[in-house]
Amino acid sequence: MSRIVIPTVEQSSSASKTLLDEVQKQLGVVPNMMKMIGTSSAALEGYLFLNTALGKGVLPIGLRERIALTIAEYNACEYCLSAHSYLAENMAKVETSEISAARDGHSKDQKIEVALQFARLVASQQGKISDQDLNKLRDAGYSEEGIVEIVLNVALNVLTNYINNVAQTDVDFPNVESKKAA
Repeated sequence: MSRIVIPTVEQSSSASKTLLDEVQKQLGVVPNMMKMIGTSSAALEGYLFLNTALGKGVLPIGLRERIALTIAEYNACEYCLSAHSYLAENMAKVETSEISAARDGHSKDQKIEVALQFARLVASQQGKISDQDLNKLRDAGYSEEGIVEIVLNVALNVLTNYINNVAQTDVDFPNVESKKAA
């Protein structure tokens, strides 16, 4: 059971309800994580704004979902592993084998693998990466814009991993356990 109350959409503040209604329109459902974050309309607005903005960036949805899986596994976030496994398969149309590989920072596509390995380094080294690490991304074909977006996708996913790990948010997607929990 979640350690932070997950209100219904109707129980949410009017500011959060407006935002959650938009989530409902876009996804057809309001995930527990968003209702829980919506206990603070400011937090929900900030999360949704950054998430929406990054969706308009240069990184394709399949890569963004793989980054989310790499970071969720690194942080042992069961909620995010479950949500992003579902989203990767059903929205981004990522193959099951690639979803599994992404959890470990791997891909059969070398360019994607370089990005996932970089994302994991950003998380594990708190952003203190080497020139060589940056050059690997550039050599793989990532622009400065892409590099910035990879880092911000890591940060966005660390944010959701941490809030879900603190809250122990009730998983409302097909459950995927962290390998660290096994």
